[in-house]
Amino acid sequence: MYNNNLPFSSTPGSLEIRYGNYFNYAMPSGWRVVEDGQFAVVLVSPDNAALTIMVGNSGLPVNYNPGQFVYEKLMAMQPYDLRISQPRPAQPIAGCSVAYEFDCTYIHNGIFCQGIAKCSVAYSYNICTMVMTCAASHQPQWPHYASWLPQVASQVSATNGAAFGMQGIMAQNLQISQVEGQRYREYREWSQNTWDEVTRQRHESIDRQNFHFRENLGNVTTWTNPYGYPIVELPTNHNYYWINRQGQIYGTNDYGENPNVGSTQDWVRMNRYQP
Repeated sequence: MYNNNLPFSSTPGSLEIRYGNYFNYAMPSGWRVVEDGQFAVVLVSPDNAALTIMVGNSGLPVNYNPGQFVYEKLMAMQPYDLRISQPRPAQPIAGCSVAYEFDCTYIHNGIFCQGIAKCSVAYSYNICTMVMTCAASHQPQWPHYASWLPQVASQVSATNGAAFGMQGIMAQNLQISQVEGQRYREYREWSQNTWDEVTRQRHESIDRQNFHFRENLGNVTTWTNPYGYPIVELPTNHNYYWINRQGQIYGTNDYGENPNVGSTQDWVRMNRYQP
């Protein structure tokens, strides 16, 4: 990244506005563009001793830690002993609502470097876009850059809806909204069906309670009629009941007793009714 053999230059000089496919950004005179893509813009000084970085991503969770985002993006340079300070409030770049600034130090190719990184955040729906802008240089030269290079790094604005992958996120959000709408409808139907079932079971439970209460109060048991007659309530003094086609009922406490034996009637055992 750096080459100490090139001439040293750390004065702001003139700034040129560059118009890329995705971003407009300010570039100091004599600097060169290393990256100008959908997610990042990287500029390097003529002597390779300083640089500015802008890199961003859409679709992040709204509670994503800005310090973590800055650390991850700076680590992409593969520095050694990267350290960032505690965050402090800062002026966000265009299109963002909040920003946090961090002092940073690291070693690259054996050279101590220092700079300032800023994370600007734009919130949308249940996600956010995070953009890191960073200005850094060799540590001995940082006092010359510190007063103006961070401001240059922040002079960037997205001009293409696909910047940071936002178009894809918007399409994804639309799909998510449609899916969530379908899920809500399914949940509403499930909730209604569940409530109807709870209500039905409650009514059945109340009916059973009333049924048993009525049996206990009247000291009766309820029996089904195999010949199609209505259910009947009978005294509790017999454990088993039989009925014939004429509707006559015979009660007994002997399970083995069968009134069909020695009789010309057609007797059928009755069963307890369960509501």
